[in-house]
Amino acid sequence: MSTFGSPGGRQINSKPTPPERGSFPLDHDGECKAVMQSYLGCMKKNKGMNDPECRNLAKAYLNCRMDRNLMAKDEFKNLGFADEEPSEASKNDGGTDRGSKGELRW
Repeated sequence: MSTFGSPGGRQINSKPTPPERGSFPLDHDGECKAVMQSYLGCMKKNKGMNDPECRNLAKAYLNCRMDRNLMAKDEFKNLGFADEEPSEASKNDGGTDRGSKGELRW
């Protein structure tokens, strides 16, 4: 693109920012391709909605990548997959005060 007529007559250089989680190898051998295609099909079927079935496929894809050293191993809670259902221990906490709905508890 020409900068003719712009003040200063030079290009403005912007610095690219690295990804938040760093770089990772591409799946050149297609080791996780089947899971990825299942996930993309699920997203297409559900019109991009966050369906639990699609979330499970996304989790399986990330697990496949971690198992084959295509990305660093990490806990799923750090990858945006918090436990959907509370554990049994938190359900049976002995009837302690839970506070009101929406209240932030420390």
